[in-house]
Amino acid sequence: MAAFLLGAVLLIVQPQIVPSRPAINSNAETSSQSVQRELLKKTSQKNDFKENIHSNGSCQQLPQTIIIGVRKGGTRALLEMLSLHPDIAAAESEVHFFDWEDHYRNGLQWYINQMPFSYPHQITVEKTPAYFTSPKVPERVYNMNQSMRLLLILRDPSERVLSDYTQVFYNHMQKHKPYPSIEQFLIKNGELNVDYKAINRSLYYIHMQNWLKYFPLDHIHIVDGDRLIKDPFPEIEKVERFLKLSPQINASNFYFNKTKGFYCLRDGGRERCLHESKGRAHPQVDTRLLEKLQEYFHEPNKKFFELVGRTFDWHTFVAS
Repeated sequence: MAAFLLGAVLLIVQPQIVPSRPAINSNAETSSQSVQRELLKKTSQKNDFKENIHSNGSCQQLPQTIIIGVRKGGTRALLEMLSLHPDIAAAESEVHFFDWEDHYRNGLQWYINQMPFSYPHQITVEKTPAYFTSPKVPERVYNMNQSMRLLLILRDPSERVLSDYTQVFYNHMQKHKPYPSIEQFLIKNGELNVDYKAINRSLYYIHMQNWLKYFPLDHIHIVDGDRLIKDPFPEIEKVERFLKLSPQINASNFYFNKTKGFYCLRDGGRERCLHESKGRAHPQVDTRLLEKLQEYFHEPNKKFFELVGRTFDWHTFVAS
């Protein structure tokens, strides 16, 4: 309840929707700013919030933590693993509040209504992987809560591109719709197609720069998605510390499922694995094309490492 009231107070005391950190041109009001003003107008008065309180004392409240991405980086696995902690209350589905205009115009009351019921001592978490690569989202999250704790899970950019394609490919297959080969997306006029959306989503430094305009680096914890797949417990330990949670998750909560080829969860004697759509095999890609993709990401990766002050063990290929 205290966290809920704090969110409401933060909205009341904000006199305008322009954050204090970034410099924004005030001469011309963009459509995004107009929407933000309407949002705050809807939710600026305390009476606008309807407290959905359960008889057991739990209530719905604004999230204190958001998993912002990246798409096909392992966000579902991260949320499922984090949900092992008793002090975490997680929204079941992707809310898309900050990146979908139809949702954002509904205001914060609608957003709260999408949240799970939680107790005052719990942290409410929602995940929407598209937030990380949506230019308008960082400012909107900042306007709601400048102290928000953000979780970002990343994996090898080249591998993420292949996973991105694989998901869309299988979605089409399930609907019995044809879908082009990955080569048709990766190659254009004999060159790497850098306009392919999946490639753009893997240019982490560009999207990270946008988030760092509004949030300091110590408010964004980066989870190594590749390590989470291979050895999840150490990565989840780091998330617990970042969120200032008591250490409740331990190594016995994870076991390797040889049939599926990845780690599953053990919670109070109950075992569960991620949906069968997770961990699908990637398409076979010509070695030279894969090297070209890895070479393309070499410099962007270096910029990202410098930006966040750490490195990741991502495959790179540098032409000699």
